[in-house]
Amino acid sequence: MQPATPPLTHGPFLVDPEGGLTPLRRPALRFTWRGRGCEASFEEGRIRIAAQAGRVPSTAERAADRPGAFALLGSLPADLPAGWRLFLLPDHRVRLEALKPVAGPATATQLVGAMVGFALALDPYLDRLESAGVAGAAVGTVST
Repeated sequence: MQPATPPLTHGPFLVDPEGGLTPLRRPALRFTWRGRGCEASFEEGRIRIAAQAGRVPSTAERAADRPGAFALLGSLPADLPAGWRLFLLPDHRVRLEALKPVAGPATATQLVGAMVGFALALDPYLDRLESAGVAGAAVGTVST
């Protein structure tokens, strides 16, 4: 009988012999989808994926677009898939977030699959936000 293979430390993860990932701290993978910053991270029993979906225009920039943007933000949560949430941050950035449950330790394959699924499902909501005047900002830029 061979002794059990101990988990291997790889970056911020312990990797078990079957490929299961256990985070040692709160690691995140960052990616860009349609010019928006996105992030995938592990939590206990789930993967959290979020996108900075855009920003409500300021009164000085496009005052006429603000009522439509806020109206959509009020109605959009009812149309989101199960497990998704919409946040309006204090600086008027819009964040869409999804939680995907995973059984046991998450694997790299599950993480990449969740990221791809989220990005593809995100498209129609980004289209709706853009049509209501919520513009996507280039990654790494801040509008004040």
